[in-house]
Amino acid sequence: MSAPVETKHYTVRATPEAQEAGAVALAVASLPESFGPAAGDNQPHVQVIAGTPGWTAHAVEAISAGARGIVVVNPAAENTELLQAAAQHRGTVVVLDQRWASNPAIPAAEDAVRSMAGRAAVLDSVATAPVGTDSGELLADHLAAVVRVTGPLGSLRVLSRGPHGYTATAVLANGAPVALQGVRSNACPAVVKVTLLTDDGGVSVTLPEPVAAWPATIKVTGPQGDLLLPTIYESAHRATWRRLKEHLDAGTSPSDLHSFAVLSETITALI
Repeated sequence: MSAPVETKHYTVRATPEAQEAGAVALAVASLPESFGPAAGDNQPHVQVIAGTPGWTAHAVEAISAGARGIVVVNPAAENTELLQAAAQHRGTVVVLDQRWASNPAIPAAEDAVRSMAGRAAVLDSVATAPVGTDSGELLADHLAAVVRVTGPLGSLRVLSRGPHGYTATAVLANGAPVALQGVRSNACPAVVKVTLLTDDGGVSVTLPEPVAAWPATIKVTGPQGDLLLPTIYESAHRATWRRLKEHLDAGTSPSDLHSFAVLSETITALI
C-alpha cells in the first residue's frame, strides 16, 4: 500500500490593490487545500502585489523579507533584471497573473495557431476594454496574449492612438500581416479575439476577462469543417495559482520573468 501524498499548504497575503485586481480571495478560496490567508503579522509564504509602475522593486522587497512565492497581477512593462537576479538567488517563485495571457486555454490556442502559422495569410486581433482603461495598459495586455499564441511579432508599430483605442500592425514569422486593434467601450464585455486565416481555413480564439470562470473558445477550421476545442471552465486567476503551487511544490522556476522581459522591451519602445 502506497504512502499518502503530503499536501503542502501555503499562506498568502495581498496588497489591497492586488486583492481587487486579481480576485485573490476568490482564487485562494477555490484552492483551500493549497492556500490560505496568513494570520496576523506572520510572514506569508506567498506575497501578492499589483503590477502598477514600481512593482519590480516591491517584488524584490518581498523576496528580501522572505517570501517563497510572488504573484504579480497585471504587470506593467518594466525592467525585470534585478528581480530575476533576486528571485534566482533566493529560489523564489515569481509568477505573473496576466489579464488574458494567463488563461488556461492559451496552450491549446498556441498549438492550434502555430500549427498553421507557416501557411498564415493574415492575423487579426481585437481587444475590448471598458471606457477609462489606460490605452498603454490595454496594449500591453493585448500584446501579451497575442504573442503567447503566435510567438514573436516583427515590425511592430502603432499607427494611431486616441481616446477610443489604438491600431497597430506587425508581421508573423512567415511575413503575413498582423492587425491589432484596441477598443475602449462599455457596449460589450472586455475580451480579446484572435483570428488567423490560411488558404483553406484558420483558427479563431476568444479570451474572456478573468473575473469569472467564463471559458475561452478555440475554433479550428479546415477542409474537414469546424472543430471546437474542449472548453476549460477556469479563470486566468485560478490557473495562475495552480501553476504557482506546482512550482512551489517542485522547487522549480517558471519562465514568466524571462518571457516578460522581452515583451517589456517591445512595449516600452511602442509606448
